[in-house]
Parts: sequence; structure tokens; C-alpha cells
Amino acid sequence: MGKRAAVLCGAAVLVAGTVTAVPAQAHAAPLGWEKCGTEKYPTLQCTSLEVPLDHTKPDGRQITLALSRVPHTAKKYQGPLLVNPGGPGGSGLTLAGYVASTLPKAVAAQYDVIGFDPRGVGRSRPALDCRPRHFAPVRPDSVPSTSDIEQSNLSRARSFAQACAKKYASVLPYIDTVSAVRDMDRIRAALGAKRINYFGYSYGTYLGAVYAKLYPQRLRRAVLDSVVDPTGVWYDDNLAQDVAFDDRHRAFMAWVAKYDTTYRLGTDPARIEAEWYAMRAALAKKPADGKVGAAELEDTFLPGGYYNGYWPYLAEAFAAYVNNKDTAALIGAYEKFGAANAADDNGYAVYTAVQCRDASWPRDWRRWQTDNRAVHAKAPFMTWNNAWYNAPCAFWPTNPLRSVDITNTKLPPVLLFQSTDDAATPYQGAVTVHQRLARSSLVVEQGGGNHAITLGGNTCLDEHLASYLADGTVPRGTGTVDAVCGARPDPKPLSAKTTAPRGAELHALLGFRHHA
Repeated sequence: MGKRAAVLCGAAVLVAGTVTAVPAQAHAAPLGWEKCGTEKYPTLQCTSLEVPLDHTKPDGRQITLALSRVPHTAKKYQGPLLVNPGGPGGSGLTLAGYVASTLPKAVAAQYDVIGFDPRGVGRSRPALDCRPRHFAPVRPDSVPSTSDIEQSNLSRARSFAQACAKKYASVLPYIDTVSAVRDMDRIRAALGAKRINYFGYSYGTYLGAVYAKLYPQRLRRAVLDSVVDPTGVWYDDNLAQDVAFDDRHRAFMAWVAKYDTTYRLGTDPARIEAEWYAMRAALAKKPADGKVGAAELEDTFLPGGYYNGYWPYLAEAFAAYVNNKDTAALIGAYEKFGAANAADDNGYAVYTAVQCRDASWPRDWRRWQTDNRAVHAKAPFMTWNNAWYNAPCAFWPTNPLRSVDITNTKLPPVLLFQSTDDAATPYQGAVTVHQRLARSSLVVEQGGGNHAITLGGNTCLDEHLASYLADGTVPRGTGTVDAVCGARPDPKPLSAKTTAPRGAELHALLGFRHHA
């Protein structure tokens, strides 16, 4: 579906195809860390940092970033490890605690693990919220089968863009990936580090790759897990997601068919898929309990495309509806998987602001119609849902930047992780980045379909991660892929003994929706 910083040395850097000089700035006061631990992560500390809204005007308006830290405890200190959960719009404050507690203790102890809420996010200030309850149920059907439905969805998208323009006119031109990367270097300087280490999931891989492009001399190690294709930012990447999510939804249908004795939906995945779309059609006509219509149903099942640990819960709700016309389980699944993301007004505002500003989007709605109709014809599961999620970009009030060419020959070894059947960041993106980052290594989870795969229970992947963070070791293969790990088994149906699957905590922290 992180958080704060201080100094930037003046340097000419290549940004989006142009050379931009960033003014020098005197070193700020040291960060004042305070305890903010939780029961689960008792050693967390927090602070805040002011950075310029516009990095070309360091003495102009300041904004505040929120930071968290789990301090190193080992004598061998390898510097700060900045972590980012993706998004755009994801908060990384708690992720620092998760990473520090999930890495092998001997490795985590050598780093200050630093979480941060990027500009506009969470506890950073200002925290964007363009139009509260934008996703309040029940939304129009996502599939524009009539002109009225299409116009209703278009009106919602346009209204959201207009609300953002009215509320944040002076801020939106500076909510973008490059500005967030400038902030990261302020964090580095405020920490007193000459170089940082970096660990990013999903959109966080693009954030890390852009940091590497702008500041190659300041990056010591970087882990990029579930890799964004930088050549499709962001319109084409979303269309590619649609096809991949449809494939993943069909994999879920096949899994349900495998357990017919549990779910009683048959053994033919195609027929089970037809039942799912029949359920969707019924809810489009009459939303369950006035809460779950067709669009909300898609919201509910979309997390299953990110993480198969959710499949048993979704399958039970699906089966209860088809077999018993029981909507209670379906509403429960929506509240568990769909509603939380719909309520994340801040995350959606930042997601939209970054994506719409980062790169060019079609401004002619006819282009969206043509492209999404073509993709929907072969991949109907979430194509239009995703289109409306991104549609404010057709009306966004800021001019777009040029996307960053992340090609880089100046880096130390970088470690990439990718599952072959990832829906949110399809496999080809990792291959593209591997080719563009000289000396990078690509570790593949063969047959895996989950998004964000390290620190989720795959021992093979985590051993490569730990070795790299411990001493910089990367695997070196002879082909495109440098190392292959097998995927973890798919889950089993729920039982009295079922416990939360390993990886569920990570995916809850990452909070994926359409976020990359």
C-alpha cells in the first residue's frame, strides 16, 4: 500500500536531467533524542529536525521532519542505517524498531537504525490531509460502465486535486522524491555521518536509487527490496501493476480451488473466479450493510496481492458470502484489510502529491480511457480501481518534474531483492535497476509472489541481507541473477491452531494499498 535533519554541502548534482546547485549551509545543532519506546520496541528514541521547504532557499520557510532511532550497542559501529517503508506516504518511525529487532542481534547492534517520516507524512509538519474521508464508503463502482459512473469518479478525482491545490498551494511544488532525497542528506549531516547506509522497501527503492544518483559519494551500503521500475515512473508503472495484480488474484483463486474441502467453492479456478466477479456484480447493485460495494470489495481483496498470508482470511469471507449469503464476514474482512487504508487520508495525500509531481501524467482523459480500457479487458481485477486512485494526477495543480535517470557507475555494491511474481513492483523493474546500477547484485525469490520479502521469514533471503550488512558481502552470479532463494510455502486454511504468519507484522507496518 519513516520521520527528521540538518547540513548540506554545496554541490552541483544531476537532477532529472538538469544540473542544480544547492546552496551550502552551516552545520546545525546536534539532534536531541528523547525516549519514545513502546512495549514492543522499548529502545526507540525520537527527535525532530527542521529542513528548508525549498532546498534552493535554505534560509527560507522551514518544515519539520520526524525521526526515530534505535541506537547501536556494539563496539563495532557501522554508522546510521536509514529505513523507509515505501509509499509514497509511508511512515517509517516504527519500522526502525522492527528492522532493529528482526535483524540478527549482532548485526543490528552495529548500526543506529534510523526511521523517518518523509516531508508531509505522519508526525512531520505540515502533515498533508487534502480532503478528509475522501474514501468514505460507498464509492461509485470503479468500472465506468456508464457515463454517469465515469463522471462521478472523475468528479471525485478532480475535487481531490482542487482541495489539495486550495489547502497546500505553497507546499505541493516541494512534495516530491528529489526533495525527500535532499531531506535524507540533511538527516545524514545532522547525524554527523559522512556516509549513510540505506534499506528501503517498494517506493523506498526508488527513493534510495535517487539518493544514490544525487549523492553517490555519501552512500556506504544500500538494500533495495521489491524494486520500482524507474523507467515507468509513474503512469506506466501503474498500468504494469494492473496486469501483475490480476495474475496474483488468479493465483489466489487457484489456491482456493486447492482447498475445496474447506471453502466448498469448487476445484476449477476459472469457475471460482467467476463466482468472485458475480459477488462483485451483486455488491455493485446492493452494497453489503451500506458499507461494501464493488470498489470496497476490491479494496478488501487487494492486500492479498501484496501478501499471501492474508489469503486464508479473505477466502473465508469469500466462501461465507457465496455459500451462505453471509455478509458479516465480508464486512469484517473489509474492516480488517480495506477500511484502514481508506481512512489513511494523510498517506493518500502524500502518495498523490509525490506521484503527480515526480513525473508527467496524461492531462487528456481520453488517454486514460484508452489505456485503462485496454488493460481492463485482459486484467479486470483492479485496473479501474487503480486508475481512479491515481486520477487526481490528470488535474494536479503543479507542473511535473522530469523523472530521474538512476543509472549509476559510482556506487559501492548495492544489494537488490525481488520475488518473481510480485504484483506491486513487477520483476522486470528489479532487472532494469540491476542493469543500471553498476556492481549491484540481485537476489531473487523464485516462485514467490509477495511484496517486501526480507525480514519476513525467508531464511535464505535474510542470510544474504545479514551478510551484506555485516561486512558488505554480496553474491556474484554469472547471469542476470546473482543468487536464487526458494519461496516460502503458501499458507494453509485457518484452523484453531493458526497464528499470525511470519511477515504479517512487516506488512502491517508497511501499510500497502496501491502504494508501491
